[in-house]
Amino acid sequence: MSAKVIDGKAFAADVRARVQTQVAKLREAHGIQPGLAVVLVGEDPASKVYVRNKQASTIEVGMLSFEHRLPADTAEADLLALVQSLNADPQVHGILVQLPLPAHLNSELIINSIDPAKDVDGFHISNVGLLGTGQKAMVPCTPLGCLMMLRDHHGKLAGLNAVVVGRSNIVGKPMAQLLLGDSCTVTIAHSRTKDLAAVCRGADILVAAVGRPEMITGDFIKPGATVIDVGINRIERDGKSKLVGDVDFESAKAVAGAITPVPGGVGPMTIACLLANTLTACCRANGLTEPEGLTV
Repeated sequence: MSAKVIDGKAFAADVRARVQTQVAKLREAHGIQPGLAVVLVGEDPASKVYVRNKQASTIEVGMLSFEHRLPADTAEADLLALVQSLNADPQVHGILVQLPLPAHLNSELIINSIDPAKDVDGFHISNVGLLGTGQKAMVPCTPLGCLMMLRDHHGKLAGLNAVVVGRSNIVGKPMAQLLLGDSCTVTIAHSRTKDLAAVCRGADILVAAVGRPEMITGDFIKPGATVIDVGINRIERDGKSKLVGDVDFESAKAVAGAITPVPGGVGPMTIACLLANTLTACCRANGLTEPEGLTV
């Protein structure tokens, strides 16, 4: 048995194409163009790459892109003032402050200063609460992408046993809430879970988001289960740098029914869902019907 490999690149390309189509319809029918503002503070190399990719993708689908690059020593009051100006800007429908921020800045304070309706990362405490109580929210991009792929693969998720390995605010917790919203029976596992392998083997859906390279091996996986690998870890192997997930791909592939690879699985979906969230935020702000299949 060899698992079906879920092609995240192809799926993300389809999501971007659907967003692009909807953006064009918005402009044609209503004269509205969604806008995404990205704020980068400092010179973190990985963050600069992420921001560049987000800007290119935003322009590619026909949205307005607003990029704000600030020096690493930017005062907290100045960053808060910028966020408030973006909150008030009618051309900006989505705001993303790239994390991590320099150490002297309070990330929670900054994120919670974003208008929740424009919080396309879904990190504002109001959106966390809305998601947790099953109400309409802006949903974190990576968990939303995972849910889209799971729905596409399984159809309906109701009644399936789902195990999420990892309890971060960015992936683990919102992923569990989304799966619960689709009527899965959900377990959140973590570093203190007793007999983690046994817990994982009970899963029809196993989401690995723990941040440890290749921690989840084939003997953790129920035969035929769907494995979503959110992890992205850079390791040295045979003298070369290599990207791997939280799942040992080869041993897992021999047992699972379907699996996402690293790279090329969940990763491409994050930016695609950021664009989908910006489109959703624009539609909500203008009292228009939300795009079908691009949000929850």
